[in-house]
Amino acid sequence: MSSASQAAQLINHGAVQLPSVTIDSYNLELRSKDGFLGDRASRGAFFDKLEEIRVRLRKAGNDPFGKVPSKEIGKKQLDAMLVGEDKEAAVLVFGAVDAFSKELSFVIGKFLAEKEWEGTERIVVGGGLKESRIGELAMASAGLNLKAEGFAIELAPIRYHPDEAGLIGAAHLMPAWMLQGHDAILAVDIGGSNIRAGILITNLAVAPDLSKAKLWKSDLWRHAEDEPGRGQAVDRLVDMLKSLIAKAGKEKLNLAPVIGVSCPGIIERDGTIARGGQNLPGSNWESKRFNLPATLQAAIPTIGDHQTVVIMHNDAVVQGLSQVPFMQDVKRWGVLTIGTGLGNARYSNNESEDKSGSQKKNDGN
Repeated sequence: MSSASQAAQLINHGAVQLPSVTIDSYNLELRSKDGFLGDRASRGAFFDKLEEIRVRLRKAGNDPFGKVPSKEIGKKQLDAMLVGEDKEAAVLVFGAVDAFSKELSFVIGKFLAEKEWEGTERIVVGGGLKESRIGELAMASAGLNLKAEGFAIELAPIRYHPDEAGLIGAAHLMPAWMLQGHDAILAVDIGGSNIRAGILITNLAVAPDLSKAKLWKSDLWRHAEDEPGRGQAVDRLVDMLKSLIAKAGKEKLNLAPVIGVSCPGIIERDGTIARGGQNLPGSNWESKRFNLPATLQAAIPTIGDHQTVVIMHNDAVVQGLSQVPFMQDVKRWGVLTIGTGLGNARYSNNESEDKSGSQKKNDGN
């Protein structure tokens, strides 16, 4: 039996036990009388806070943004206003940041009160809002709020750009032996607005802990603009992967016969999505008759001379896994991804025979 065939039999999608960490919890859905608590700390929640302040200002005829809808205001524009000449505009933006940070710290406090999150020492924060000054300030303010409330917790930004972290983390879904002798792997990040596929150079010879892994090439499709059906979305993804395989071939990169996939929702062992896939393109992603890993394997049966193996897990889990090499100074840690919702995962580092040298790092920012 080939090593790829053997690996395929050993793979469990959505696995709790991974080579470097144990996943104590992911996609935790805390509820209040008003709905999911995570929605209070989502990207949309920030813009709701901004709109609340603007409503009051408009009554006085003094809204710096005029008639532009709050959710159409870009992060760069908000960042510029924070340091611009218009002091009232700066106070408006900072007011929204302050209000959002209170919600973020409240939600984090609720997570930390859950048994699955007990003993968490550090939380890394990812998602699109993190890539802005407003996101950085909200995170810093939330961290101070939590410390003032007696929580011994550190908040830190995720090391990589969220678009890269969602791909780089895929290399941690599989044991290192599956990657030995290869230069790179294929990774996919499927979201409610975009699908991204990329080639990840592992650099295992330089850093066996994957701390030097980097994204070489990636393709992005903003599927929300096209409103495709599920079948169209999968076909487009297959085309993206085949194009990347061709690019790797031209550069003589030796691809491992593995595709790591991150996707919203609860991922079952067989590769189906139990729930949480409602924002994916088209419909019926949660159908028991649909299996994305099996569909990708059928469309791309081999990579190089070997049978293709597809491994899929939750998108917040995978984004957090990109931090594994830089979290060896703590035992229990988590990730929150601020996006359409609040993605979350909590990890415990597995015992390693060698905690010395380059593997013992802090969060590395």
